[in-house]
Amino acid sequence: MRRLISFPCAGETLAATLDEAPGTTGLLIVSGGNEIRIGAHRGMAELAATIAASGHPVFRYDRRGIGDSSGDNNGFESTAQDIFEAASAFRREAPHLTRVVAFGNCDAAGALILFHADAPIDALILTNPWTIEPSAEGNDLPPAAAIRSRYVEKLKNPRELLRLLTGDVNIRKLINGLAKASAKQSQPPTSLPARLATSLAATKVPVTILLAERDNTALAFADHWKSPAFAPARTRHTLTTCPTDSHSFARPADKAWLTDQVHAALAPE
Repeated sequence: MRRLISFPCAGETLAATLDEAPGTTGLLIVSGGNEIRIGAHRGMAELAATIAASGHPVFRYDRRGIGDSSGDNNGFESTAQDIFEAASAFRREAPHLTRVVAFGNCDAAGALILFHADAPIDALILTNPWTIEPSAEGNDLPPAAAIRSRYVEKLKNPRELLRLLTGDVNIRKLINGLAKASAKQSQPPTSLPARLATSLAATKVPVTILLAERDNTALAFADHWKSPAFAPARTRHTLTTCPTDSHSFARPADKAWLTDQVHAALAPE
């Protein structure tokens, strides 16, 4: 049974959807970006229905200023209270729960990394965590890892190699682009990637990290994941990839893969 509910958060009212089920482990879905709780291509609503049908309650909500919730949308880094109140409301509405696993994609995954420790959450499922900060130049270029990946794919293509040999490609531009994409920028302790690395290293709950291997956001996270800052987190958490470029795991095969991974994370420890 699917129920629409609401709960308070910092003087505002947040809208939520609860897919009821008898299981004692529940899934809390935190929406990413400015998406409403239904998710891209109805993906989160479909995931909720599938997981609830397998016996696990699922709770989705709109954060402040999004969808049916009141208040101002101040971005994912302002959502610590939203996450705490949502997890608390989930436990109130499903009092038989003994374990809450929180799921977030993109900046919702980043928010969960940063803020889960203060909420009644027992495990995390993080897909394509957001690590990208505005560039000093203010442009909207893809992250360096995505640019490198694009160059590598081009150089594997015989047609692109032919263009290179026949002079159709600007060699100087290619070399400059590769150099910029390969440059490693140091991350100050206050940067988003550094804060995510610190939180992942310090967390006391199990963490499942899932990446769409050709998605730009996932490529950026994977690049940081290999850096020394994330070394402590790498010793504690595992990372699994899906062979797709779909950020929201929208294709049928991607959905099936994601559902399997969620089921595994919800299984008894």
